[in-house]
Amino acid sequence: MRRRILRAILLAVAVTSFVLGLPLGYSALQLVEDNARGDLLSRAQRIATALDDQIANGQRIDLEAVRIVVPEEGRLTVQSAAGTQSIGPELGDAVLVVDLSIAQQGNVRLEVPSGPMRTSQAQVALLVVLLLVVSVATGTIVATVTAQKLSRPLRDVAARAARLGAGDFRAEETRHGVSELDLVLEALDTSATALARLVQRERDLVGDVSHQLRSRMTALQLRLEALADHPEPETAAEAGAALEQAERLNAVLDELLAAARAARAVGAEPVDLNGALSAISEEWREPLRGQGRSLRVRVPEGLMVRATPARLREAIGVLLDNALRHGEGQVVVSARGEEGTVVVEVSDGGTGVPDELAAHIFERGVSGGGSTGVGLALARALVDADGGRLELSTARPATFAVFLPVPKAEDVVGVSWRSRATPR
Repeated sequence: MRRRILRAILLAVAVTSFVLGLPLGYSALQLVEDNARGDLLSRAQRIATALDDQIANGQRIDLEAVRIVVPEEGRLTVQSAAGTQSIGPELGDAVLVVDLSIAQQGNVRLEVPSGPMRTSQAQVALLVVLLLVVSVATGTIVATVTAQKLSRPLRDVAARAARLGAGDFRAEETRHGVSELDLVLEALDTSATALARLVQRERDLVGDVSHQLRSRMTALQLRLEALADHPEPETAAEAGAALEQAERLNAVLDELLAAARAARAVGAEPVDLNGALSAISEEWREPLRGQGRSLRVRVPEGLMVRATPARLREAIGVLLDNALRHGEGQVVVSARGEEGTVVVEVSDGGTGVPDELAAHIFERGVSGGGSTGVGLALARALVDADGGRLELSTARPATFAVFLPVPKAEDVVGVSWRSRATPR
């Protein structure tokens, strides 16, 4: 979008410069020539007047008397009844000429080289070109700044729409001062609030209906179990078949209840992984720097996961603390998206995890460095609580991988979505 806006503004500047530059350049060149001809005509008129006075007084035409009016390197030619007289050097074809009649019969012809005039025209043309270049450069700067100011709000609106599609129904308080874009954000916030309430009601309804059905199914199963012990074989067989179907239906109800409970899990929400991991990593840069080590974060923009921010912060903090205490060299926090899952990896350049501990590293009390052995077990429990998993992907060097689910539109969590009507 920014490129399109930039191209549109630059095209408008270029067209404007072209449309205005050509007439301006032509007018400037014509003005220089008119000034030169006007000066030459003024001199010719003064010469003609002086010669008229000489002829009227019965004097012989004396061109030396008017030499001072003739331009330097110019040539004056006078045709009269007495003949043709000239002063000044012979000029070539590149001349500027003015012919003027004498009142007492005759003609005055004044010529000057056109080179100085062409030089002035070239200078004026160069000045016009420089003005156009400056205007285009100024337009480019203005276009760049304007495109950035317009594209940034558009990217924010696009990101807001993407979060809405991912199930993040929280209202966005940021406004950009552009009425049209702010109207779009208002519409997105209104839609988000409506969707959150609608889907939450549906989740609650599924849970309530599932509970009611399960109680009825339990009573039905008890009756069928009693009939399955009936002395008549045919009745017992039918009761057994019905009991089997009831058990399958009960399993479906259990799945619905589990889904409803997961949807109402407090705290789990779509999280921008880049911002979250960057904020978490900042807390550990100084301790690592104190040991002469560095921390590098490599997370693509726009990568989102469904997690509880507090649990995610604690779990990644445990892994970074583990790298600080037991690892060596640079610590790298990276993330990548896979099909339906986001993998966050924390690695360092140390010797890694011993083989005898690799299979038990997440068990409580297991530690290879004299610590309590509680941290990694806690981190795994926190990740599991958000529907993810924590694994030791490679022992040497030690690399821990956190697998987190990607948020979907149906992943609605039981939070009070912030809005004007229901503040979070």
